Amino acid sequence: MEDKSFIQLLSAFEKERGWVKYQIDSFNNFIDFSIQKIMEEVGIVKLPSEAGELKLKFGKVEIGKPTIKEADGSLRSIFPNEARMRNLSYLAPVYIDVITMTGDVEEKPERVNIGEIPVMVRSKLCNTYGMVGQDLVTADEDPSDPGGYFIINGTERVLVLIEEITTNKPIFEKDGNTVSVRLGSERSGFKQKHSFEMKPSGEILISFANVKKLPIIVLLKALGIETDKEICEQVSDDPELLNELYINLYESEVTTIEEATDFIGRKIKVAEDYRKERVAQLLDRYLLPHLGQEFPNRITKAKYLAKLIRKIIKLFLGQIPEDDIDHYSNKRLLMSGELISQLFRSILLGRWGLIAKMTYNYQKLIKRGKTPNMQAIIEANAVTKQILSSLATGNWIGGRTGVSQRLDRSCFIKMISHLRSVVSPLTSTQEHFSAREIHPTEFGRLCPAETPEGSSIGLRKHLSLLTEITPGLDKKENEKILKGIRIGNITLAD
Repeated sequence: MEDKSFIQLLSAFEKERGWVKYQIDSFNNFIDFSIQKIMEEVGIVKLPSEAGELKLKFGKVEIGKPTIKEADGSLRSIFPNEARMRNLSYLAPVYIDVITMTGDVEEKPERVNIGEIPVMVRSKLCNTYGMVGQDLVTADEDPSDPGGYFIINGTERVLVLIEEITTNKPIFEKDGNTVSVRLGSERSGFKQKHSFEMKPSGEILISFANVKKLPIIVLLKALGIETDKEICEQVSDDPELLNELYINLYESEVTTIEEATDFIGRKIKVAEDYRKERVAQLLDRYLLPHLGQEFPNRITKAKYLAKLIRKIIKLFLGQIPEDDIDHYSNKRLLMSGELISQLFRSILLGRWGLIAKMTYNYQKLIKRGKTPNMQAIIEANAVTKQILSSLATGNWIGGRTGVSQRLDRSCFIKMISHLRSVVSPLTSTQEHFSAREIHPTEFGRLCPAETPEGSSIGLRKHLSLLTEITPGLDKKENEKILKGIRIGNITLAD
């Protein structure tokens, strides 16, 4: 009887929730919101040339349905099974409104194809979306296929879940008399690692971007908290904590914002003529970007750093416990939408990305004396080739490998298991004993038994049977909840 109830439970979960619904929802979120947001982040694109500067602005993004171009030049819709059988890639075209700007005046937008993106089977873009039962059979599709994968050159590729330390949350650790803090600050896909260290002597240092072991007091003064009294007030009013802070104040030779800026400039070895500008860029763009990337955000960053200092000193004195980095509240899983979003942003804004190639194409056309055509400036194949290359090889930005894998179709259970696999970024050639062990907080989230033998044990895991992944909240939803909490009238309906 118990076995029958369990089977009914699994059948109901598969029907109502789905084994890979979180992957499909994540990809749909990329299509509906992320891709447009990335385009808006670009802002105004300036293409310099001998004939003058061309200013462009990206507008509305529109994504079509998966199509195929036949040998006779005709375009028609394609279903996943045909892509498998004919060794084709299941792709959809991406169009964007490109607006030419004359001064501050925007001209009529021109619709341009910027390439094609892979389509996840059973997502909103898929031609099987909304089809059930006999409709899928008529289209030569399997009604029991959960989707959640891509088809590249006829091969089914799955983007595995990537386990990583959560961003925008400091992790405090203590080793002997040394306190260290790691913080990954993220804003709109842009990530910057920060590390803090409190030495046994009491000196507190910060490292981020190309700044290594900068005294924290110098950074606070560069951000606008100039006097020692203000720094102490921001950190704490507890004499015991301030006693540990004083060594940092005594060793600091800077007293003004200008001196602090000059100190940082010399630290990163920038010529005096460009020092002020480069340090300003460092403080605004690369320091704690999740708190903002504008000049007015500097005081907010300084106050945040003061709170970090207070907690670092408390841990140093043994007043609070250190964080457990293996606790699952300190981890997040990257799904298909986030991974594709990272790749798309890199292709668009990277050193050899789409915008760099647009500049090159525009200058080449001007030198030949031709009137630039917008579609000729934007090289559509460049985007498609880079995305397909990453999905076909599994090599991702940030040096990650094995992100995209060939879907295991040896049996239905193995296929579901592969679609729900979780991979740790840690290398399998090192011990990492604590990371490989089963942590109590994994109970009900990750399967304690399904992990390979050998070097990958504990680093390659799988979601438990009835596990779902929440997508997280965007900035507007966060602000709505915080506002409701402040005024005390938040309800479940909100």
